[in-house]
Amino acid sequence: MNTYPLLIKQLLHTPLANAPDQEIVYRDISRYDYRTLASRISRLGSALPVKPGQTVAVMDWDSHRYLECFFAIPMLGAVLQTVNVRLPPEQVLYTLNHARADLLLVHEDFLPLLGEIRDRLETVRNFVLLSDKERPACPPFFLADYETLLEGGVEDHAFPDFDENSRATVFYTTGTTGAPKGVYFTHRQLVLHTLSVAAALGTAPLHGGFGRGDVYMPITPMFHVHAWGLPYIATMLGIKQVYPGRYQPDVLLGLIKDEGVTFSHCVPTVLHLLLASPLASDLSGWKVVIGGSALPRALAQAALAKGVDIFAGYGLSETCPVLSLGHLECGDDPAPEEQLARRIKAGRAIPLVEMRIVDEDGNELPCDGKSVGEVVVRAPWLTQGYLQDEKASECLWRGGCLHTGDMGTKDGKGVVNITDRMKDVIKCSGEWLSSLELESLILEHPAVSEVAVIGVPDAKWGERACALVVLKEGMAAGVDDLRKSIDRKVDEGRLSRYARLIQFAFVSMLPRTSVGKLDKKRIRENVMSSDEKD
Repeated sequence: MNTYPLLIKQLLHTPLANAPDQEIVYRDISRYDYRTLASRISRLGSALPVKPGQTVAVMDWDSHRYLECFFAIPMLGAVLQTVNVRLPPEQVLYTLNHARADLLLVHEDFLPLLGEIRDRLETVRNFVLLSDKERPACPPFFLADYETLLEGGVEDHAFPDFDENSRATVFYTTGTTGAPKGVYFTHRQLVLHTLSVAAALGTAPLHGGFGRGDVYMPITPMFHVHAWGLPYIATMLGIKQVYPGRYQPDVLLGLIKDEGVTFSHCVPTVLHLLLASPLASDLSGWKVVIGGSALPRALAQAALAKGVDIFAGYGLSETCPVLSLGHLECGDDPAPEEQLARRIKAGRAIPLVEMRIVDEDGNELPCDGKSVGEVVVRAPWLTQGYLQDEKASECLWRGGCLHTGDMGTKDGKGVVNITDRMKDVIKCSGEWLSSLELESLILEHPAVSEVAVIGVPDAKWGERACALVVLKEGMAAGVDDLRKSIDRKVDEGRLSRYARLIQFAFVSMLPRTSVGKLDKKRIRENVMSSDEKD
């Protein structure tokens, strides 16, 4: 029987047949068509000194080179490790050793980092230099620079068929506790995720669609969950792709304007920076999916005011990552406030995803939009566990479902709303307070730039909410002003009365993780340390 395995290489057939002249753009440095993309993938695949099953690690900014690695390395039957270059050197070293990387492709910007860890690399034997320079000078222990390596490759290299369940990628989560955990995905999982997300975006009835007429630019690092899988989707559809290199607000906004970018994705922090730029006066025609953290209502309002078609997406590193999208649907309430509320929710599950809300015993809760429980999921592309960590893998998959660690609700139309991370929920006098909801309310104040809400121990109440607030430059706000929106929600019966106990502290900045999320572990440690000193 002839079989057709679901391999990453199959994603290249359609663009080469239907859109060979479409462009791949890298900043103002490189511009080529899909024919050239296929040729460079072939040259890279034939030139890399690796065997099936070995791991090739990449440390680069978002570039055409990274896109080529997304394909060539897995197409060899090797494993692509996307290295989080924002981690501290010791954690970068840990991930490379834990994944047992054999070959490292490293941008020259990270040579100082490599210098700190090279003598302690346990399995890496070969290095390739990545650079934007035409003929960069290679350190003596490097095989070659990337372009020289490609020059020695074969243009029509034949990539073999093999088992679609072969591992294709590995990367490491940036959790706030313990060592980073390795998350891995197979060819089959990545292809199915690509098809499902493409179907969900391509059939969006009212807004937020992604199709062949779009121009795509990631603003989520390619080292983080394959840039949410969008480079694979964009390539399969033969869409013009723009890669911005290192993220700089003026460069990003310039590329959006000059290249006609219509579709991106990012975390709230990055969008906040872009909207604050004087270059961001009009962003009409730009569709943006927000993930990684909750989409605050105030940020969504600010984006809509500049013409951005903004909506939330939901997923985890462990889920490849997309599980649901916050699209408006036919029949949704047409009132602007209701539509805004709909855009900032996690939304409906995309095809092939099962999302349920369960209690502590695993019993499914009513789909009434009110009953809060943990979000558990099943889908054909969820990681089967953490690399070399059986105990954590069993915990992740207890009861036959992947446990997200997120609390949420689900209404009668299937719309999921994430109310908090389980570890971030605040229990005050026996009642639960959502840190995400409190943060969203505080951000509605015009003087507030950023906020993080955590629970702090309290002798009387068990815990009480504490808000650390960063004010906008040149603006002021008092505690009483910030309490008003919270008090109003309490009076309306939409917040627990214990929300009135919230404390406020004004800070100059908030610590974040390597992918731009609020680092609430460090925030708690800082607050507790400050309390002890006081």
